[in-house]
Amino acid sequence: MDQQSIVSILMILATFGLYIGISIYNRARATSDFYVASRGVPPFWNGMAIGGDWMSAASFIGMAGTIMILGYDGLAYIMGWTGGYLFLTFLFAPQLRKYGRYTVPEFIGDRYGSNTARLIAAIATIIISFTYIIGQLSGSGVVIGRILNIPAMYGTMIGVVVIAIYATLGGMKGITWTQVAQYIILIVAYIIPIVFMSLQLSGNPFPWLTYGNFISQLDGLDQELGLSQILQPFMESDKSQFIALMFTLMVGTAALPHVIVRFYTVTTMKAARWSGAWALIFIALLYLSAPAYAAFSRFILMTQVANQPIDQLPAWTEAWINTGLLEMADANGDGILQWEELRISNDIVVMATPEIANLGMFVIGLVAAGAMAAALSTAGGLLITISSSFAHDIYYRLMNPKASDQKRLLAGRIAIVLATIVAGVVALDPPGVITQIVAWAFGLAGGAFFPVLLLGVWWKRANAKGAIAGMLSGLAVTLVYIFLARTGTFTLFGIQDTGAGLIGVPVNLFVTIVVSLMTAAPSQKLQDEVVDLRYPEQMTYKDGEVWMDESSGK
Repeated sequence: MDQQSIVSILMILATFGLYIGISIYNRARATSDFYVASRGVPPFWNGMAIGGDWMSAASFIGMAGTIMILGYDGLAYIMGWTGGYLFLTFLFAPQLRKYGRYTVPEFIGDRYGSNTARLIAAIATIIISFTYIIGQLSGSGVVIGRILNIPAMYGTMIGVVVIAIYATLGGMKGITWTQVAQYIILIVAYIIPIVFMSLQLSGNPFPWLTYGNFISQLDGLDQELGLSQILQPFMESDKSQFIALMFTLMVGTAALPHVIVRFYTVTTMKAARWSGAWALIFIALLYLSAPAYAAFSRFILMTQVANQPIDQLPAWTEAWINTGLLEMADANGDGILQWEELRISNDIVVMATPEIANLGMFVIGLVAAGAMAAALSTAGGLLITISSSFAHDIYYRLMNPKASDQKRLLAGRIAIVLATIVAGVVALDPPGVITQIVAWAFGLAGGAFFPVLLLGVWWKRANAKGAIAGMLSGLAVTLVYIFLARTGTFTLFGIQDTGAGLIGVPVNLFVTIVVSLMTAAPSQKLQDEVVDLRYPEQMTYKDGEVWMDESSGK
């Protein structure tokens, strides 16, 4: 094992120790600790935890590589993910917090007064979270595989063990504070390399001000080599796919169960709104940095690796070839590595760039620790969501309503271990790159939940039969479209599998509205509860009027 691998391993082990220590210190001892951290997290720290939860392996590892390869077309990821948080903060988060439930399936079941709706929502939540966690485990495999110079699939196995241990211990209470620590580590690890690259290439330590100059140079290099110009829109995908992907990511963000549940951990509606505001600030730090990463990485690769003798390539290339995520071959036999002969997976760009730019062992190790933090933070939130959907919504609310806290916690922890193992097996041979797998999860979340949540909060006429029909049709259409588009069997208007939300969401919305109008209205009690959600917590809608709380009078 080389010296670089040892440094990276030590830094990752140190952060692992920190996460597990935090989980033990904040170990969940009651169901409210395990599911919603006793609803006592301050908005600032909850916003940072949301940032950690959100900065998944797709954001940290995959997004900069996607932008580097797709150019303008890759910006759909940034705009979609960011826009979705605005949807969530303004349309759902405060209202769902006021309703005071533990999970998204619980809200749907109680809002629509239907255990069938609750069960369907719980199953959909498990499907969505399971799909999403495959991408995180795949990301951990990329990191560990590079450090140990082993195939990524073996790195995934190691990541599965670590994630299962610390998520099982702490529940939501422990994961909240580990996600705060993980956000700090990952954002520092993400920004330091681009600061150094900016200094190397331009002498200016502010990459957000300098990377535009290199994009202009890249445009010229693309023209010289006859490549797709990264500044030109819709060169790698057509306009309909760009719009579909952006829409899918926006509605998926607003409807992801593991993101929504983070807003349940604060004390009030106001705190939920402030959590969303802080989260946007923390998320922006990485999203404003990803294009700089992409520009610097592509510039260095095109000027220092491409068009070089293939027998004189830098040492870092051999290490990444061993992971199976980098391929290069002298196809035309001229001894020179052309850009077209270089095959780089989107998922290695962030991890490889510090080595490409020769930034030193400490920075390379820091990026490895940050990438693991990103994968672990999101994986932890997803596992808690899978656990709560099974243990709380299915086991407790439907199968055994008299179960004790101890039995519910045990059921939740068993669900975490089983979900991690099964997802880890699938992640050994992932069905796509990280950003692609994650986009499927967003499409499924939007197709299953977005219309039902939107109408559940803002349209009191929506009923259980409409919600059940909408969720089933939206989830089924989205799943089928992803499969057909992925296999090349069928597409509409050029929309690929990653844009499936644009197909599934309108179907769900239409079916929910039509079925609700064709069947009996919800009870007056349920309709009053829906109207009540729209008022601040000190106000209550009752008997057709708005009442203040007892201390304030009517």
